[in-house]
Amino acid sequence: MIGRFFDKLTDPDRALQAAMNGLIETAGVKYALELQQQRYRPGQPLKLLLAGYVGTRNTGADVRVEEMIRQFRAIFGDEQLELSALTIDPQLSAGYFRSVRQLHLPPVFPRFLFTECPRHHGVIACEGSMFKSKFANALSTMMAGALGMAAVEGKLSVGYGAEAGDMDESLAAFVRKQCGQSLVICRNEPSREILEGMGIRTKSGTDTAWTFEPAGPEVGRARLRDAGWDGERPLLIVCPINPFYWPAKPDLLKAAARGLFGQFREEHYNSVYFHTWSQDAENRYEDYLDALAEAVSSFAEESGAFVACVGMEQLDRRACEELASRLPAGAPLLVSDEHDMYTLVSVLRQASLLVSSRYHAIVTSMPGGVPSVGVTMDERIHNLLHDRKHRDLLFRVDDDDLAPRLLEAMRYAYAERERVREEILRFVPGQILKMGQMGIDLEDEVLRVYPAFPRRNVPRSPEHYLPPLSRGSLALMEAFT
Repeated sequence: MIGRFFDKLTDPDRALQAAMNGLIETAGVKYALELQQQRYRPGQPLKLLLAGYVGTRNTGADVRVEEMIRQFRAIFGDEQLELSALTIDPQLSAGYFRSVRQLHLPPVFPRFLFTECPRHHGVIACEGSMFKSKFANALSTMMAGALGMAAVEGKLSVGYGAEAGDMDESLAAFVRKQCGQSLVICRNEPSREILEGMGIRTKSGTDTAWTFEPAGPEVGRARLRDAGWDGERPLLIVCPINPFYWPAKPDLLKAAARGLFGQFREEHYNSVYFHTWSQDAENRYEDYLDALAEAVSSFAEESGAFVACVGMEQLDRRACEELASRLPAGAPLLVSDEHDMYTLVSVLRQASLLVSSRYHAIVTSMPGGVPSVGVTMDERIHNLLHDRKHRDLLFRVDDDDLAPRLLEAMRYAYAERERVREEILRFVPGQILKMGQMGIDLEDEVLRVYPAFPRRNVPRSPEHYLPPLSRGSLALMEAFT
């Protein structure tokens, strides 16, 4: 008992989980005493809190939430919903998410969730990397804590388009305890197996970015021409990251040293959170960039391709800069700190070939039929390319002989681009229909929790539970379903 108490004091992640556990228990007692005052009543709009990773200029996270909002409005109707979204930095999410109230999520969030969750009729956890320790236990703790806060009050508690992976023992115990009454709609079957093994109720689903419509192709082409592309040469887009910078953990001693003496600036992420970094991590990062640069340089020389580096999150700027500096001809950078999600996805869809360590660069380029090769740090791209039946286009960031093997895959994907393109386009409509099925499952869960909530009179088929589709998406559905 003393040992576990000491662990919570010395491990900030455990302390955060302990604080959330205590506040969730308190919320349950408080709700039981004030039941009639806080329950959804017929005739009210359904107040939902969207808990995710918005406000970091992460293109994938923003696209996911944008499409969830459009889908929820299509299913439930604008007049029946009142949506709020948590944002880490309101300035970085300004202009996104029409008519959704944005709430600033503080770095230390338990007390904030304790105050804010009871003001809503339910919580939808939004981030794709929902239950894993790879990036930050704090992020998973926030989403699982918000779900637990809603569940203990008998409210809607849903993880939407979720992925689960390896979790630290303490995080796994927290998720198991607080999400036992939630519904988690998973974006792949491996995630579902993990969560069902923890006793959590699940449904099959997909990611929510498949229906995203970027700015028109002329916008992406204009940005690329400004960057030096002539509009004729093959276009190779590379999306690098720092895969060895994670997880980010709270560290009060480092925070104090940074504030007092300016130390740990390179490792600082946000507030009291710091990236993991060491000499070994730096060496592996350098090897990854060297391998990317070697393969990209060889491919560009052979094919005459113009190379551009796209940063899907503002954190990727450094990786883009360091990769570009390794290329003989350099490469222009298009990064999310300067370009919004509509522009960046339009840029991606102009590519002749994409090489990406960013999951959503691959997902959002696929409706445009862009051949893509994945260089992955975790389960996300692995699961996607396995589902797509393109295992030969998948590598790990720390693979031996990454450069020659990646170059061979790039040559193959480009030489067979018409066949790869068609295989990708055939895959997308199935994911869009899965997203529609997710909408059906979400409506069922809303009606289970709130039987008096009004339901639309439409056929229970996936195509009636999607956001409005673009002409391109409609053409794909018509051609391949």
